[in-house]
Amino acid sequence: MTLKEMAPKTGPSAWKIPVFCLCLAVVLVYAKPFLADRIFHPDPMPVISDTRSDSDITILYHERPPYYVTGPLGIYGLCVDPVKKALLAANVRADWVKMPAARQLEMVRFKVKNTGAVGWFKNPDREKYAVYSSAIYRDKPMIALARADNPRLVSGRLLAQTLGDPEMILLCKDGYSYGRFIDEMILKHGPRQKITAAENIGMLKLVHDGLADYFFISEEEAVELVQTSGLLTENFKFVRFSDMPGGNQRYLLFSQTTDTAIIDRVNAAIIEQRAADPADPAKYE
Repeated sequence: MTLKEMAPKTGPSAWKIPVFCLCLAVVLVYAKPFLADRIFHPDPMPVISDTRSDSDITILYHERPPYYVTGPLGIYGLCVDPVKKALLAANVRADWVKMPAARQLEMVRFKVKNTGAVGWFKNPDREKYAVYSSAIYRDKPMIALARADNPRLVSGRLLAQTLGDPEMILLCKDGYSYGRFIDEMILKHGPRQKITAAENIGMLKLVHDGLADYFFISEEEAVELVQTSGLLTENFKFVRFSDMPGGNQRYLLFSQTTDTAIIDRVNAAIIEQRAADPADPAKYE
């Protein structure tokens, strides 16, 4: 084969190949955001499963000790146990489905039929799209969790003194409510904030690494979190506030398309269960 034969052809159609490649590259650049969105978010409507069991209702939860825990014998916790007892007493069969917290609220907001999310606080926004059960649990008063060596966080002060400190950064979980009192105080005092999608263990590590100063959490949850974090417990402290009200009540949220007969039966069982428990009636008041 001669050098002339080996040389690339330069006929009248040779220009079409590079032009085609250039057009394809431009199309891919502009189509990339759409394609990525369809790959990673293929369906704007949340779906639990295409095949439903013979259960009456689906209950959504996420891992958050000591409220919701998946163990060898099943799901249990401070908020799970009273709901399970109420469902049993009401003769309501339930499927328990683990789902990220923000996704749970989407399911309720999208009015997925016969669906509930366990352990949520009540706030005005959620009351617009969810049906609340009677209270299933009441937390101990909220505290702030901080590094033990942070001198700016001291127990016994008013909450406003901490929120009004311009030198400190409050770590908040995206989309979470900390109860009406704290939510309103945050709006009023406008502290410096760092918003995160991390779960509690991730938030604890952010505080441990000095990327934020403190975050709000119930005391029973804080105890469990610190003890199971793998970090030294002495590195942290619980900050209590003199004006902090009693802990927030937690509820079972139902979608608005949940059968009212199911809601009524579950609520009646919750109320009866509380009346039969003299150990700590104040936690439901």
